[in-house]
Amino acid sequence: MHDIRIKLQDDIEKPLEVGDVIVTQGTLRQGFTVLPDDQRPLGIITDAEIFGVAKERRRITKRPVRKGPALEQLQPGAYVVHIEHGIGKFSGTQVMGDEGKEFLVLEYAEDDKLYVPTEHLDRIQLYHGPSDAAPKLTRLGTQEWSRARARAKRATEQLAGELIALYAAREVSEGFSTGDDTPWQDALEASFPYQETPDQLATLEQVKKDLESQHPMDRLVCGDVGYGKTEIALRAAFKVVQSGRQVGILVPTTVLAQQHFETFTERLGPFPASVELLSRFRSDAEQKDVIQRLANGSVDIVIGTHRMLQRDVRFKDLGLIVIDEEHKFGVTHKERLKRLRTQVDVMTLSATPIPRTLQMSLAGIRDMSTIETPPEERLPIKTYVTEESEELTREAILREIDRGGQVFYLHNRVKDIDLITAKLMKLVPEASFEIGHGQMGEDELEPVMAAFERREFDVLVCTTIIESGIDMPNANTLIVDRADMFGLSQLYQLRGRIGRGTNRAYAYLMVPRGKALTETAEARLNTILAATELGAGFQIALRDLEIRGMGNILGGEQSGHVAAIGFDLYTKLLADTVADMKAGKKPSEEEQENGLPDFSTVRVDLGMDARIPDSYVEDLAQRLSIYQRLARIHETADLDEIREEMRDRFGPVPRNVELLLAAEKMRVLAEHAGVDSVNIGETRATLNLKEPTGGARTALQKALGRGVTVGHMQIRVDIDRDEPDWIEELTAVFDGMLIFRERLIAMAQAAGMQEPVAAGD
Repeated sequence: MHDIRIKLQDDIEKPLEVGDVIVTQGTLRQGFTVLPDDQRPLGIITDAEIFGVAKERRRITKRPVRKGPALEQLQPGAYVVHIEHGIGKFSGTQVMGDEGKEFLVLEYAEDDKLYVPTEHLDRIQLYHGPSDAAPKLTRLGTQEWSRARARAKRATEQLAGELIALYAAREVSEGFSTGDDTPWQDALEASFPYQETPDQLATLEQVKKDLESQHPMDRLVCGDVGYGKTEIALRAAFKVVQSGRQVGILVPTTVLAQQHFETFTERLGPFPASVELLSRFRSDAEQKDVIQRLANGSVDIVIGTHRMLQRDVRFKDLGLIVIDEEHKFGVTHKERLKRLRTQVDVMTLSATPIPRTLQMSLAGIRDMSTIETPPEERLPIKTYVTEESEELTREAILREIDRGGQVFYLHNRVKDIDLITAKLMKLVPEASFEIGHGQMGEDELEPVMAAFERREFDVLVCTTIIESGIDMPNANTLIVDRADMFGLSQLYQLRGRIGRGTNRAYAYLMVPRGKALTETAEARLNTILAATELGAGFQIALRDLEIRGMGNILGGEQSGHVAAIGFDLYTKLLADTVADMKAGKKPSEEEQENGLPDFSTVRVDLGMDARIPDSYVEDLAQRLSIYQRLARIHETADLDEIREEMRDRFGPVPRNVELLLAAEKMRVLAEHAGVDSVNIGETRATLNLKEPTGGARTALQKALGRGVTVGHMQIRVDIDRDEPDWIEELTAVFDGMLIFRERLIAMAQAAGMQEPVAAGD
C-alpha cells in the first residue's frame, strides 16, 4: 500500500509520484488513462465516477421577467394613466424640438393635450379597470385627479390594515423550526442531475430560511412550467422529514400525483424516508392502509389529490403542506386546508397564481419567490389561433410524427370524445390514437399514460387531465378544440405541456368556424397569442387578474377605486401602504393627500439627439416599452442588460441610442449624488444640486479637482463635446461626488450623527 497525498493543481512543484492525488477543475464526461513513454500510467477520474452522479451542465440564459406594467401592448386609442395628471387617451407620438426628441401625445377631457417626454415614461401606465367600460377622462388643471388618487390612497390603508390583520396570526404564532442542513440533505441535493439555476438556489435559500425560523412559512413559489419548482418542493419536504415531521403534497390530478410519486420515490430511495400515494390510482384497501400509516406516523411524505382533504385523513405530526397549482382547488378545499394549516408551513407552487394569491404577493403580505431562468435550450412555443380546419389538423399531426414526436389533441367533452377520435383516425390513418380522460378508471388511464410516455402511439386524444405538471418531452404539438371555452391560466398551463424538450413546439388553438367570440374569450386568446416569450406565466397571471376583474377579490368599494385610478397604480399604492405599515411608518399629511408613489425627478438635458430612432426599433409599442424600462432603472448595472438585449434583438446600437443610455446613466448617478438636474452645453455641464454645499464646498472642490467649479447650489464642469471621451469625463465627476458623499456619511456615523442629507450638513 502507498501513502495517499492529496494536492491541489496549484501545489504541484515536482514530478508526480505513486500515491499522489491531484484535485483540479474541468469538464469531462468520463475518465481515461494516460500512458506516457517513460513514466507510470496516469489515471484521470471524474467526480461522476467517484460519487455516482453526473451533473448535466446547462447553458443558462437569464431572461429578465418584467413584473411592472409594460407598454408593449400600447396602441393609439388606448387609455393610459399618468401618475400626476390622470386618465387620458394615447393618440401617438410626436418628434419635437431641435434635438428631435420623441413625446407621447395624450388627450384629456375638453380636448386638452399633454405632451410627455420619453424620460417620464416611468409615470405612464396602461389603464386596466374592473370592467370593459371606457373610463372617464380626467380634466387637466383641476383637483379632480389628485382627489381621486387621495381617496384611493386612504382606501388602500383600510384594506392593507385588514389584510395584515388576516395574516398577522401566522406571524405571531409559534411554528415548527427545522434544524440546519444535514449530510443527508447535502447528499440529496448533490444527486440532482442538473446544474441548479441561480433562481433555484436563491429560492431554495429563502425556503430553508423560512423552515428554520420559528414563524410558519407562507410562501408562493412562482416559476414557469418546467422551471424546477418540483425540485424545490422535494428538498424542502426532505428537510422537514429529517426534523421528524410529516409532509403533505397536494396536486390537482391523479396523473400528476403519480408522476410526483415516481420522482420522489426515485430521489429519496437511498434515504430512510417513506413516500406514499393517495389517489384513485390506489385501491380502497391501499388507500385505507396509507391513511392508517399516516395517522400512526409511519408515512413521512404523502402525495395526493383532493382525496387527501377528506375527513378520514389524519396526520400524526404534519409539518409542511405543498400545494401544486392552487388555482385548481375550490373554496371548500381551501377551507379544509385552513383548518389543517394553522401552525403548519405552507408552500404554494404555481406558474400562473390565482388572482387573490397574486394580489397578496404583489402587496407584500405573502412571501413570494420567482424562478425566472428557463431550462436548458428551451425554445418559445409557436402559437396559432385559428378557425377549425381538418387540413391544418392533419398537417400538424403528420409534421410532428415525421420528426419522431407525439401530439396532444385536447377535446374537453367526455360524452363525444370517442366520436372525435374516430373522425381523427379517419382523417389521419397514418397515425395511431388512444383516449385519456378523467372519468376512466385507474386500471384504464394509468396504462394509457404509461404507453404514451413509452411512445407506443402517436396521438393522445384527451381532456384537461393533462393540464398540470405532466412532463413528456417527446410531445411537442398541441391542438386545442374549442379554445374559446378555456380560461387564460388554463390555456397557458395546457400549452406548457409541450415544448419541454429541445425541439420547437407548436400549439394550435382552434375556435369554431364563423362563430363570433365573446369579448372576454377574444381577450384571453389575444393574450396567450402575445405571451410567446419564455417565463411569461407571471404576466399571464397579471393579465388574468385584469380580465377577471377585482370586484370578487376586494369587494365593491375597492373595485370603485380601481376604476377611478386603474389597477396598476392601485396595486402600487397598496404595496407601498403595506410596506409602510409593516415597518411601522406613518405617512405624512402630504403623502396622504397626493398618494403619489416614488419616481425619479432628476432631469438630464444632453442638448443632443439622444433617442431611439424608429429606423432602429420600428414598432412603436416596443420602442415605448424600452423607454419606460430605462426610465424605471435606478442602478447602472441594469443599463448594460438593456443594451445587450437591444443589440441582440435589433442589431448594433446606433450613436443616438448610446447617447440615450449615457443620459440615463447620468440620471441614475445624479439620483445617488443629490443632483436635481443636469444641463449640458457645448463647453460646460451644469449640475443643479438638491441641497446647498454649505461647509463642505471647499473640500468638495478639492476632491473633484481641475475643470470643476463648485458653487453654493451648482457644480459646473468644463467639457468639450467634440472630444470622444467627454461623457466618461463627466461620469467621473459623478463618481467623485458619490465617493465624497459616502466619505461624509462614514465620518458622520463614526461621530455618532445621523446620515447627512446634504453635502454640507
